[in-house]
Amino acid sequence: MSAPAAPAATIRVDDLSKRYGRQQAVDQLTFAVDAGQICALLGPNGAGKTSTMRMLVGLSTPDTGTARLAGEAVSLGAPVLRRVGVLIDGPAFVPHLSGIKNLKLLWAAARRTWPPRGLDAALDLAGLGAAIDRKVKGYSMGMKQRLMLAQALMRVPDVLILDEPANGLDPAEVRALREHLAALARAGATVLLSSHQLAEVQQLATHIVVIHKGRLISTGPLADALGGATGTYRIQTDDLDRALTVLREAPGVTAVVAHNGEVIVTAPTVPAGELVQALVGARVGVIAANPAHQSLEDAYLAMTERHADAAR
Repeated sequence: MSAPAAPAATIRVDDLSKRYGRQQAVDQLTFAVDAGQICALLGPNGAGKTSTMRMLVGLSTPDTGTARLAGEAVSLGAPVLRRVGVLIDGPAFVPHLSGIKNLKLLWAAARRTWPPRGLDAALDLAGLGAAIDRKVKGYSMGMKQRLMLAQALMRVPDVLILDEPANGLDPAEVRALREHLAALARAGATVLLSSHQLAEVQQLATHIVVIHKGRLISTGPLADALGGATGTYRIQTDDLDRALTVLREAPGVTAVVAHNGEVIVTAPTVPAGELVQALVGARVGVIAANPAHQSLEDAYLAMTERHADAAR
């Protein structure tokens, strides 16, 4: 008797590509996110993160490849999108209407009975208070961002696709958002978010997808990405630029980046003493050399540095 097939990923893109004129925004991208996971889509500005998210919710049509949510192909107005909470492209509201009337208008577009079952929890998270009854034209950017979060969360979605959801939020609001998303994931929701706030992502995400110039360079559990601290060192020198050059040419070194005035070097098979000797031999003074405690920022910089080196 054959084993039952594994359930299909909730979010899946296969060989997804999109070009705008001469710019290849997304290039044969493939990844998947399962139910209960919080996946961070990471990459430099212009890497293709927003373009990917727009194709996932039908706002843009791929040139090649497929985007699926809950096993269904995505297009603008597809029924599966009723199960999806979306925050992409920044706040877009009718300025002369109040916050609550904007939410009603967006909900009416889905031809559903007001109010959605998650409205109270979404408004509580948004924290707009009495401002929810004021016209949106008087809102700050942070208030508009919180209203966008409310519209994405009020339907208690099975899938959330959020582009820089913490923009404009203060630290307490960011923590509340993190806790809310974690609770949704524990209840079985699937979350895909993009963010440049790597310290915050490290506290929230279970998985990561890293892209550069539209191409996939790493995907998998966050714990796996952070598990590479062995053989990674922070070195302080009196000549940062020269140290970078020397270490990039040293045998056994797999990645070298500058960060906060230090050199972060990954060399899994090379003792720290040999790295120090290489620097001293090149007349670079070494102030300190210590094992690195891997952070997502460290791992991300190492990944993108390796990819940039390989592309040269």
